[in-house]
Amino acid sequence: MTALNIRDEDLAYLRGSVVVLTGGSSGIGLATIELLIALGASVVSGDLSPSPVQHPRLSFHKTDVTAWHDLQALFAHAKQLHGRIHHVFANAGISGRMNYLEDRFDGSGSLLEPEHLTLDINLRAMINTCYLGLHYLRHQQPAGGSIVVTASGSSFQRFRVVDYATAKHGVLGFIRGLVPNLEKAGLPIRINGIAPSWTRTGLVPAGLLEAIGAQSQSAEVVARSVALLMADARRQGQLIWSDRGNYLEIEQPMLSFVVDILGGHEETADGIMDKIEAVIPNLGSRKTEGGVHQ
Repeated sequence: MTALNIRDEDLAYLRGSVVVLTGGSSGIGLATIELLIALGASVVSGDLSPSPVQHPRLSFHKTDVTAWHDLQALFAHAKQLHGRIHHVFANAGISGRMNYLEDRFDGSGSLLEPEHLTLDINLRAMINTCYLGLHYLRHQQPAGGSIVVTASGSSFQRFRVVDYATAKHGVLGFIRGLVPNLEKAGLPIRINGIAPSWTRTGLVPAGLLEAIGAQSQSAEVVARSVALLMADARRQGQLIWSDRGNYLEIEQPMLSFVVDILGGHEETADGIMDKIEAVIPNLGSRKTEGGVHQ
């Protein structure tokens, strides 16, 4: 893997661009807003609380990301205000909430359904934000733009916070699933993800990491990886891991390893889909019941 050196000049392309993001009132979202504003971009931020940053190029729209109507209103507001959208950052997230080894009962003694709020915010709302982003980026003239999603270092490794790890694995899966479809459709839209290591965002109590001697990074470090993925038009389907000022693109090496051990692209899951669709055109766009599953 090759380390990345993110220079200020690499981000200059973002001057004059319009970015819609969620979760902008704190943590990585707030740090990204501050960086984008400094780079000359305009930002429309969706969150439940206003951003503490005030700037003429920053617009806040109150948004509950679990509510489809709120997300629709966020994008409509951005479109009305700026005319087009260049980049989308699906960032809103919370920490894990559910212990699956703990029994929880209602008043009558029946086992309660697990709580799904972490999955709803970290995965379902991310998908909904991206779906709206894809719609706006496809239908504006000229079409095109990029989407960045907040994955995690837990997207590709074991992590005992189960609902959080499940959601973040899903974020990476969404990137991996969407990229071949974008490429096949010939759409000028990119999607990439960030995979921060332990970051001081408020998801972990302040001072706890330092108290146990664990290393952590500031949200500003992560924000630079977000900006790079927006600014560099060559980046598609990538995942940038960040840790205390160090950056690695880790998705391409992982995918290359899979191709190698399986004996080439034609033997990968997507390679088999290529062969199937050569026989049954447009299979990927059909709704099917039953059949063979990967």
